[in-house]
Amino acid sequence: MSSEPSQQPALLRRFGLLQATALNMSNMIGIGPFITIPLLMTAMGGPQALVGWIAALIIVIADGLIWSELGAAMPGSGGSYQYLREGFGREKWGRLVAFLFIWQFILSGPLEIASGYIGFARYLRYVWPGLTPGGTVAVAMAVGVLNIALLYRQISAIGKLTVSLWVGTLLTTAAVIVTGAMHFDPALAFDFPEGGFSFSIGFLFGLGAASRVGIYDYLGYYNIAYIGDEVKDPGRVIPRSILISVVAVALIYLGINLSIIGVVPWREFVPASAHPNSDFIVATFMERVYGSRVATLFTALVLWTAFGSVFALLLGYSRIPYAAAVDGTFFRAFARLHPTKRFPHVSLLLIGLIAIAASTLSLGMVIDALITTRILVQFIGQIIALSLLRRNAPDMPRPFKVWLYPIPNLIALFGWIFLFATSGPEVIAFGLGTLLLDIAAFFAWARWTHRWPFKQAPEPA
Repeated sequence: MSSEPSQQPALLRRFGLLQATALNMSNMIGIGPFITIPLLMTAMGGPQALVGWIAALIIVIADGLIWSELGAAMPGSGGSYQYLREGFGREKWGRLVAFLFIWQFILSGPLEIASGYIGFARYLRYVWPGLTPGGTVAVAMAVGVLNIALLYRQISAIGKLTVSLWVGTLLTTAAVIVTGAMHFDPALAFDFPEGGFSFSIGFLFGLGAASRVGIYDYLGYYNIAYIGDEVKDPGRVIPRSILISVVAVALIYLGINLSIIGVVPWREFVPASAHPNSDFIVATFMERVYGSRVATLFTALVLWTAFGSVFALLLGYSRIPYAAAVDGTFFRAFARLHPTKRFPHVSLLLIGLIAIAASTLSLGMVIDALITTRILVQFIGQIIALSLLRRNAPDMPRPFKVWLYPIPNLIALFGWIFLFATSGPEVIAFGLGTLLLDIAAFFAWARWTHRWPFKQAPEPA
């Protein structure tokens, strides 16, 4: 590892508000709402699971304000890596927390991308019913290879490609919402099971499970913050793109959820594990209204949307190891820019290849693992970092400030703690276990590089 930050030529600032919003929304929508509606309904046993989706939205709005302030104040590559390092103090605790983030991200980032690859392959089974489990894995891995190939180019071309994929995403979601509105049956949509809202410990854990699915669907509202060095007028563009994306996607998700359960009875795909059609519930929805030919055509649009999401994810996440390497907290090789196209190609290959390997896992396992590993260090860490920066760096330029501070911070903090606490014991143990391993790795690395808390005292003159 490098002990000194690397000197690199500047990245190119090419992303404006349109491209930034397209990047966030493509990331957020993706395959999520098209495959997770059955998981959402299964979590609470009926359409009352939309309460979990609303809880997730409240957490995301509050957390989006935190990302907006931090992203506008520190618009560089790496996003959370920078915020944690600066918030906790660059040379001591900030070094530890940033190190924990980069190492947990090496796991959680590719897991999130892999979930898109898995969802893509599973949805493909609607038009390829003979696809075997082994074939599904092969398709997921092939999509990962294609994603790396398309991103292996200069940011200017990527901005245009991002907008093109985003347009396809908007057309796909609009088709679902318009169709649902034309055939909506309130009796189906609000067919709540008996005792669906009875408060109990089971209800709380079901609410937590539904909220985690909702959070998974929203992940990516902050993606533009990871490529802050490539954003034009970042103090204005980053917060606006985050807030526009959250509001727009919330409306889209509400429309999609109500459209599906207002046409297809939820009992036909709940529990998800007992109904094979739950993997492609939106295709089933379109088939019921228009027939199999239209449903097949629509499946192509869903796959386009899914690919747009993983494209946006890999673009943003490939900049995180790069930022850490430039800062001297990761292997120096990942600070390299492509000699002619000026993008972090080594970092792109690292995240891309790990995501391909992770696409061999199950979707449910991937979702739980990626959210749990992020909550403690990244999401809760950033809440604390913002509060520390407000106290320790009051004169820092802040083009955007959290509205009604500190209320959103408290809402987000309570929400993240609730999601973590209502995870299963195995998932909690996994999250805490990976955190302890990362802490041990930090102290081993710090001793090896003679940095805090093992930094050698200077020799007397």
